[in-house]
Amino acid sequence: MAGRAPRTTSTIASGSGRMRCRILMIEGRYYETISDELLAGATAELDAAGATYDRVTVPGALEIPQVISQAVSSGLIPDSASSARYSGVVALGCVIRGETSHYDIVCNNANHWMMELAIRHNIPVGNAILTVDTEAQALERARGGRDGKGGDAARACLKLIEIAHQFQGQVE
Repeated sequence: MAGRAPRTTSTIASGSGRMRCRILMIEGRYYETISDELLAGATAELDAAGATYDRVTVPGALEIPQVISQAVSSGLIPDSASSARYSGVVALGCVIRGETSHYDIVCNNANHWMMELAIRHNIPVGNAILTVDTEAQALERARGGRDGKGGDAARACLKLIEIAHQFQGQVE
C-alpha cells in the first residue's frame, strides 16, 4: 500500500537464542471492524515472533493509558523489567474526526499520557491508535494483517524490547 513504511523484523535474542516475552495488548474497541483488523495484524506479528500476549479490551482510546497505569501500579510492568510479567505493551485503537473538538481531546490525551507512562516507567510501547479523518482512512491503515498498523505496532514494541535488552547487556 502507498505510504507504508518498510517492514523491519526484530529477533529478540539472548545468549541461548530467542527470548520469550509476554506482551500486554490493550484494545480500545470503539470501532469494532477497525479493531478486528488491528488485532489481526498485531496477533499475527506477535505469533510469528513467538511472543505471548494477554488482551485487555476497553471502550475507547482514552482508557488505554489508564490500563497501562493500572498495570504499573499492580506491579505487572515494573520500572525494573527483570521481574515484570509483561515485557511491553501494544496499544490498538482508533479515533475518527467528528464535528466537535472531542477528537482533538481524545487524540492528544490518549497519546500524551500513553507516551508519558512509557517514558516514565521505561515501558516498550507499540502504538496503533489510529487518528484519522474518515472510517475509510482507518480501514486502509488497519487492514493488511502483519503489514497493517497493528502489525507495525507489534514490531515496534518487539524492537523496543530488543533494544532494552541490548542496552542492559552494555551495563558493566
